[in-house]
Amino acid sequence: MNINASAKQTERASNALSGIGWKVWLRFVAFTLLLPAVLFIAAGRLNWVMGWVYIGFTLFSTFLSRIIVMRTNPDLIAERAQSLEREDGKGWDRMLLFFLFLLGLLWMIVAGLDERFGWSPQIPLALQLVALVIMVLGYVVSTWAMAVNRYFSAVVRIQKDRGQTAVADGPYRFVRHPAYATSIVSCLATPILLGSLWALIPCGLVALVTVVRTALEDRTLQEELEGYAEYAQQVRYRLLPGVW
Repeated sequence: MNINASAKQTERASNALSGIGWKVWLRFVAFTLLLPAVLFIAAGRLNWVMGWVYIGFTLFSTFLSRIIVMRTNPDLIAERAQSLEREDGKGWDRMLLFFLFLLGLLWMIVAGLDERFGWSPQIPLALQLVALVIMVLGYVVSTWAMAVNRYFSAVVRIQKDRGQTAVADGPYRFVRHPAYATSIVSCLATPILLGSLWALIPCGLVALVTVVRTALEDRTLQEELEGYAEYAQQVRYRLLPGVW
């Protein structure tokens, strides 16, 4: 291992973390606590195995992906943490993110209530495990995308301050928005893991809003990011190869 390179990487990571304000940290902690709170309050009990499987997997994969990004693109941590506060983010994107947040809460409430009142028929354990595998694969691809794309911001904005360019490595060789593609698949798999067919309705809405966001972001990148239109000619499909 190159000691000097490792030291510089550690310094970059430290600088990235130190640049994140306390409000951002507070928001992250609040969101982390909100996720299990909403799900289990709706369920009305804590002894829900698949609920804990989902929460544990989500928290573990989130922290693991951030650790990986800290080692590959330390500056991206600060960018994503502060992106909601930046003034050059697209207004339509902030609106869509708000809708996605509300729909995210809605599907957790529906899944929790479904567990409490037993609205859905019993889903076979094997199918629930298949859904978990799909979610794992989705997070792997999303983390891969974050690792190769140092401009993987949480909001749609042209990062002129960071010298943004089109990225064609990793999963971006196959579709132009791999993280959106896997987030849709993972979102639709989650209700199966939790045993709630009714939660597929709000998750379907999440998928629909994500498709709209993908289309608008792709149009923005083609119009405003130098080199992206050429990249779009090479990689034709946004989310699903051979379809769209």
